Amino acid sequence: MTLNKRRLKNASLRIRIWEYFIFFTALVFILLWFFQVVFLERFYEGMKIINVKNAAVEIAGHYGEEDYGQLLTQTSLNNDMCIDIVDKYGRVIYSKDILSKSCLLHSPESKRSQFLLKFKNIGKSEIYYKEYNPITNSDILIYTSVIGSVSSPEAFILINSPLVPVGATASIFKQQLLIIIGILLVLSSIISFFMAKNIADPISKITKSAEQMASGNYDIKFEGKGYEEIQRLANTLTYAGRQISKVDAMQRDLIANVSHDLRTPLTMLKAYAEMIRDLSGDNPVKRNQHLEIIIDETDRLALLVNDMLDLSKLEGGDQKLNYSEFNIKELLSDIIVKYKALSGKKDYDISFEPDKDVTVRCDIIKIQQVIYNLINNAINYTGDDKKVFVKQINRSDCVRVEISDTGDGIAADKIKLIFEKYYRSENHKREIVGTGLGLSIVKAILKKHGYNFGVFSSEGKGSTFWFEIKDIVKPENTEEPPKKQHKKINSKKDAKDVVK
Repeated sequence: MTLNKRRLKNASLRIRIWEYFIFFTALVFILLWFFQVVFLERFYEGMKIINVKNAAVEIAGHYGEEDYGQLLTQTSLNNDMCIDIVDKYGRVIYSKDILSKSCLLHSPESKRSQFLLKFKNIGKSEIYYKEYNPITNSDILIYTSVIGSVSSPEAFILINSPLVPVGATASIFKQQLLIIIGILLVLSSIISFFMAKNIADPISKITKSAEQMASGNYDIKFEGKGYEEIQRLANTLTYAGRQISKVDAMQRDLIANVSHDLRTPLTMLKAYAEMIRDLSGDNPVKRNQHLEIIIDETDRLALLVNDMLDLSKLEGGDQKLNYSEFNIKELLSDIIVKYKALSGKKDYDISFEPDKDVTVRCDIIKIQQVIYNLINNAINYTGDDKKVFVKQINRSDCVRVEISDTGDGIAADKIKLIFEKYYRSENHKREIVGTGLGLSIVKAILKKHGYNFGVFSSEGKGSTFWFEIKDIVKPENTEEPPKKQHKKINSKKDAKDVVK
C-alpha cells in the first residue's frame, strides 16, 4: 500500500475530532430524549411510588404517638396526598384531606371501603395501583398497607396521591430539546474546529520537521506550542535528533577509523606475501622475517576485530557478568609480575603500591581486562622515564585502583573525550600500539558493573586513571586471610601489545 493510499485510509486528526464532538452531541441528545420524553412518565410514576412508600413507612413508624395527627397533616402537605388511618374494624381513626375533589377517599362517592376490601382480598402487606378519577379526568395513585402483620393487623394506611399528566410537559421538553440540539450542533462544530486546529497544527509542524530529520537534517528544532504533551514530544524529538546526529558522526568516524586500521595491516599483509612469493621465498632468513611481520599484522587485525566485538556486546547488553569472589590485591600483584617479566627488555618500570588484603565480588575476567587496558594505555603515554604506577587504596565502601603515568598529560578540554571510541591523545612520544578502543571497553565494563571511574590529569605532569570496586565481601570472624580465588589468564595474550 502506497503512502497516499494510507493517508486516504486514515482520516485526519481534524476530521476525527469533529466526528467525536458530533457523536458526543448526538449521544447527549439521545440520552436527554429518552429520559426527558420517552421515559418521563415511567420515571415520574416510579418516583411517585417511592415517595408514597416512604411516607407510609414514616406514618407506620409513629403510629399511636401523641402528635400523630400533626404528623399526618405535615406529611400530607409535604407530599401532596390525602391519608386515612383505619382500624381493623374499618373505622377511620385519623384522616387528612388536602386534595378535595382529587381525593377518591373523601369524595362524595368514597371508595375507601372498596380499596380496603381489595387490599384484604389480595393478602399482601402493601399494594399500589392506578385508579381513574372522573371528576379530575386523571389517574390517581392508590396505596394501601398494613400496620402490624397481615394476619393480626393493628390498622390500615390508605393514601391517595394524584398523578399529574406529563404529556404536556413532555411536549414542552421536545421543543426545548430540538432547540438545544441545534445550539449544541453549532457550538460543537465551532469548538471542534478550533480545537482540532490547535491540536493538529503543532503535530503537522512536528511531522514536517520529522520528515526533514528523516532526510538527514538532524539539527532541526521541533516546535509544539499549545499543549504540554505536544511540547514534551517536540523537546524529545529535538533531543533525539541531536543524539542521532552524534551517533551519525560517530558512525562516520568509526567507519573511517576502522577502514584506516584495517587497510594498513591488509596492505602490509599483501605486500609481504608478494615479497615472499617473488623475492624471499628461497631465502630462509628474509622469509622468516617477512612471515613474522605477516603474523604480527594478523594479530593486530584479530585484536581490532575482537575489541570491536567485545565493545559491541558490552554496549548492546549481550554480555552478562559472571560474578565471583577474589582477592583484588593478589590479582593486581599477579598482573604486575606478568608485565614486569614481559616488558623488562623495553625498560619499563611498573611499580605497585598495595593495600591490605580485601575480597571483592565482581566479574574477574572483565576487571582484569580493565586493568590490562589501563596499564597498556599508561605504557603508551608515559614519559621518557617509562614509569607506570599502580596503586590500591582500600576505603570503607570500595576499593579504589589508580594507574598513573608520567607523560605530558591531557588538556582539560580533551578529558571528556578520552573514553570515546578511537580517540587518541596527541601527547605521546612513541608509536602507539592498540586499536583505540581500550578505554571505551573500560568505560563499558565499569558502567555495566555500576562502578565509578574517571581520570585526572595535569599537562606536563602525567595522568591518573582510576576506578572503584564497590562490591566488597565483608570478612568473617576468622584469623585466616581470604584465600586466593581468582583465575589466571594467558599473560602473553593480554600484555603482548606492550612488548611488540
